[in-house]
Amino acid sequence: MHKFFAHHIETLRARFDRILSESAFDALLLGSGTAPRRFLDDTQYPFRAHPPFVQWLPYLTEQPGSWLLLRPGYKPVLYLYCPDDFWHQAPEAPSGDWTALFEIECFTDVGALKALLKGLGRTAVIAAAQPDFAREDWVHNPAGLMARLDFERALKTDWELHCLRQANRIAVRGHLAAEQLFQAGASEYAIHQGYLAAIDHNERDLPYDNIVALNCHAAVLHYQFQQREAPAERHTLLIDAGASHHGYAADITRTHAADPASAFAGLIAALDSAQKSLLRSVAPGASFIELHQQMHELLAGVLRDAGLVSASVEAQIAQGITRAFFPHGLGHLLGLQVHDVGGWQQDAAGSLREPPAEHPFLRLTRTLQPGFVITIEPGLYFIPSLLGKLRESPGGRAVNWAQLKALMPFGGIRIEDNVAVTAQGCENFTRDAFAAAGREGF
Repeated sequence: MHKFFAHHIETLRARFDRILSESAFDALLLGSGTAPRRFLDDTQYPFRAHPPFVQWLPYLTEQPGSWLLLRPGYKPVLYLYCPDDFWHQAPEAPSGDWTALFEIECFTDVGALKALLKGLGRTAVIAAAQPDFAREDWVHNPAGLMARLDFERALKTDWELHCLRQANRIAVRGHLAAEQLFQAGASEYAIHQGYLAAIDHNERDLPYDNIVALNCHAAVLHYQFQQREAPAERHTLLIDAGASHHGYAADITRTHAADPASAFAGLIAALDSAQKSLLRSVAPGASFIELHQQMHELLAGVLRDAGLVSASVEAQIAQGITRAFFPHGLGHLLGLQVHDVGGWQQDAAGSLREPPAEHPFLRLTRTLQPGFVITIEPGLYFIPSLLGKLRESPGGRAVNWAQLKALMPFGGIRIEDNVAVTAQGCENFTRDAFAAAGREGF
């Protein structure tokens, strides 16, 4: 057991005991989830345990049908589903010193579990669906309780910070391998396979589907394919790919130019410099909305200095020019989920602050606090549909369309770091991991 894990469970117990009491619940059941069947088939989708369950039991991420019972003042009880099954490998009783933090009961069928769950009082259930064994007075996914839990999940324990830090170190191995394969002329598919091998993950281990985009595919924000044939000409690799460590996610993006002397490589360096400048503003009390707006101002400077746009920074913002090049949000909360919960939530009661109308895709509107882990991921893309609209707008007169046409085959740029907010400012898990691998500034 890692030295931080016992304190992590102690922190969760205090947090959940308090929130259950505030919500007038006597007990809470967290489900691990199940693997749904494919339509008209007898096979199942890959199992992924529910995040609230994994927060407590990160060493048990492959146990569908299991439940964790939480009651204020009592030790957490794990009900581990151990069916008598000769088709699949049944789970074994868990071992390790972490098990001393839980009571553990194995059950073979729902009837046996129902008998174990008598006399709980007012009970909440957090799971994808209300279980078959639920009693009539159990409350499924109560909104008030979940709002309190989601709001505080943004505050990471030392254990969670350790896991996120380690996930970045793992992912960096894949990014370094991907860069080498790109420079060697590999296809998107081969780069993806090399990434998996370098981080020792299979696809179901990934926190999200890798984005491996060569050339103009980098203009598709969530490009979902992996071509097996390498393109005749190499311009760009944009790779948005992560890794998992005990259920916690890394979410890293890097962009590479085939020709380090090209104008496109200069744009990558300029955006990288702008991102690092913005990182100096990441600190407790900072408004993420204002950070997002500040990034647009920095991007306007990049576009002006590169000769792509002649308008001033102020004019570019006023006319919405930068939004055509950077249409998504600056980042999001990161943790058990890549886009972790509570990004718009302003308080434990569940009050929401939606993003500004001009930036509708911003996933985080909270004021930063120590313990938050966020992504900082500016982009500069050449997206035909958005640039077409820009060309028809008043702001289009300020764009150097001839220079932009030459950049269209490159697709675009995204640079994404995973950052923990600290009392002093921030800790950049991603750049620290690259530096530890001997690639300072990568």
